[in-house]
Amino acid sequence: MDDQRATPSVTKFPKAKYYKDYREMLDKEQRNIDAVAISSPDHQHTIQCLAAMQLGKHVYVEKPAAHDIWEARVLTHAAKRYKVVTQMGNQGASDDGPRLAKEWFEAGLVGDIHTVYCWTDRPVWPQGIAWPKQTASVPKHLDWDLWLGTAPQKEYIDKLVPFNWRGWWDYGTGALGDMGCHMLEVPFSVLGLQYVQDVEASVGTVYVDEFKRGYFPEACPPSSHATLTFPKTSKTKGPIKLHWMDGGIQPTRPVELGANDLFGRWRQWHIDGRNKRKNAV
Repeated sequence: MDDQRATPSVTKFPKAKYYKDYREMLDKEQRNIDAVAISSPDHQHTIQCLAAMQLGKHVYVEKPAAHDIWEARVLTHAAKRYKVVTQMGNQGASDDGPRLAKEWFEAGLVGDIHTVYCWTDRPVWPQGIAWPKQTASVPKHLDWDLWLGTAPQKEYIDKLVPFNWRGWWDYGTGALGDMGCHMLEVPFSVLGLQYVQDVEASVGTVYVDEFKRGYFPEACPPSSHATLTFPKTSKTKGPIKLHWMDGGIQPTRPVELGANDLFGRWRQWHIDGRNKRKNAV
């Protein structure tokens, strides 16, 4: 779909055949493929995963596994039906943090947990804005129709690819879809959370003039606070209230934290982790 994004891999593996269209690749190379790794935009994940599963190919798909809940259930049923090995890429689950938190909890150092707070500095791309009226020329290295895939037909806008698509519902899943898989790993794996019982959410808005709030249904919100209630598990004494916050929203600062102390070190953690992975390669 995007020759520019593919260039590093094509250069590194010059003997590997290069296909722009995954359907053509699966059709011509299915006998030579054991497993498929998928790292396309969110809206392409399910259709590409399903195509591979139906051919009996094992699948590794980057987070989020799907674009919405219905798609996630389709993939769950497909994995069982086609009896293939599947995994969602969740680097947050592979970090030392979740394992350390689990050790603390199981050792009784934390005590009874009833409330969890998760927050992120995302989005770091445009959200909560109107779809631009000004269209742009499709970059020569991009096959726009293939990139759109199952998404509605629209004219290309400037700087949508390779990153800013995350803020539009047709393609991305916003801050929660981008970071939730990583950050919610700890409460799920430590506390044994399963399906959510109920959800309440509020989102930020943007004023388009002095007295009018903007309404931009195409875009993910600029900020949000969602409260999710999970039923009691075998590891908790009662229900769990989980607060998800993004776009600059944070919990009340603990009194133990100094005025100039950072409340969370997510950005530095992200930079350290990225450098660690880069050096490992």
